[in-house]
Amino acid sequence: MSDHTTGPGALDTKQHYEILDGLRGVAAIAVVIFHFMEIAIPDYKESFIAHAYLAVDFFFCLSGFVIAYAYDSRLPVIGRISFFKLRLIRLHPLVIVGTVLGIVLFVFDPFSDLWLKYTDRLLVMFVAGCLMIPYPVVRERFFNLFHLNAPAWSLFWEYIANIVYAFILIRLGKKVLWAAYWYIALVTSLNRGWDF
Repeated sequence: MSDHTTGPGALDTKQHYEILDGLRGVAAIAVVIFHFMEIAIPDYKESFIAHAYLAVDFFFCLSGFVIAYAYDSRLPVIGRISFFKLRLIRLHPLVIVGTVLGIVLFVFDPFSDLWLKYTDRLLVMFVAGCLMIPYPVVRERFFNLFHLNAPAWSLFWEYIANIVYAFILIRLGKKVLWAAYWYIALVTSLNRGWDF
């Protein structure tokens, strides 16, 4: 029985694009400033960085490019199980660390004792956060999918995208992908009232 992780091409490395790291850094800083400005100036129309939430869309696009670039040729060689293991190793430590920090900050928040209202659900919130199971229960904080680690919603959708990529997108041809891209772009622009 052969080991899929050591087959030909499994360890091939591709060119690393430093410019993408720079763009990722600029987008991350923009998102942090955007969230700070939400607190400082609640009316986003008065914020100088009101549209920085679009940097999250950029992260998703960049992530899609990086996954396809890194795994299009490797996935058939290493197999889906190895692909999912590699993605879990890459992404899930952040989920665990964020959830642990989240529960500590929720319980020891010097400005709120909101956690006392949810003591009976605290363990479930923690386990659900660690396992990436959406559990929107805290009404006072916008019913976040993952209350103890609110930004984990983006990693949740990253997981979903990885599953869709490994089972569906890898099998589609470029023409189908281009057609799907333009369809999604058109529907999104019409829903948001944008003009081409």
